[in-house]
Amino acid sequence: MPYRRLPNTNQARLRSLQTAVNMGDFVDMYDLAFSYKHWEEAKVLLARYERAMQEGRQCSDTQFKASKKLQEEAKIARLYVSHFIQVLNMCVQRNEIKAEYKELYGLDPDNYTVPDLNTDDGLIEWGKRIIEGEQKRLSKGGTPIYNPAIAKVRVHYDIFLENYNNQKILQNNTYRSIENITSLNDEVDKLIVNIWNEVEKKYEALSPQEKLNSCREYGLIYYYRKGEEIPK
Repeated sequence: MPYRRLPNTNQARLRSLQTAVNMGDFVDMYDLAFSYKHWEEAKVLLARYERAMQEGRQCSDTQFKASKKLQEEAKIARLYVSHFIQVLNMCVQRNEIKAEYKELYGLDPDNYTVPDLNTDDGLIEWGKRIIEGEQKRLSKGGTPIYNPAIAKVRVHYDIFLENYNNQKILQNNTYRSIENITSLNDEVDKLIVNIWNEVEKKYEALSPQEKLNSCREYGLIYYYRKGEEIPK
């Protein structure tokens, strides 16, 4: 005999609830294979679950679009910060800026490599250091670095940082929406079990194949074990 398996994905849970509610709309209440009480509960829970799923999709889509924009802005900001550091190093090598002034930027005076900017955290850290370091050097009477000017670096750094912080907010929204769906799953599973038990009870007097066919109309899912013959 085939065995019954409960839905194990959110979409499958949603379909099971929808099927139960639709059967209540389609079949006369006196002929419905499960109780009117559970049908009413299914309608209310279906609306909540659909709303939670929709909010989850919206949060996920918004986060995905924002992530693409963040990557674009990070790429531009990374280029400006990296270029500024390279120009600063060249100015030091040409003796236009004293080597010890590199310490104002958090840079090693004897190291002319560009720090690791490949991660967002690295870009945030070094962008901040470079902007503050240039301000400190200028406050000591230093000549501004151009191409790129620190104002241009700061513009793209600030745009990136704004998108980065926005992305964190969107990630939290997505996480909360997932938690909301997950918190409903136990309630959904319990109701589906109750409905399916009542449906099977309703058709228990039928022949095995008639019972399977009738139960499947209500969304019950059955699986055959390996090697088990499937009736045609």
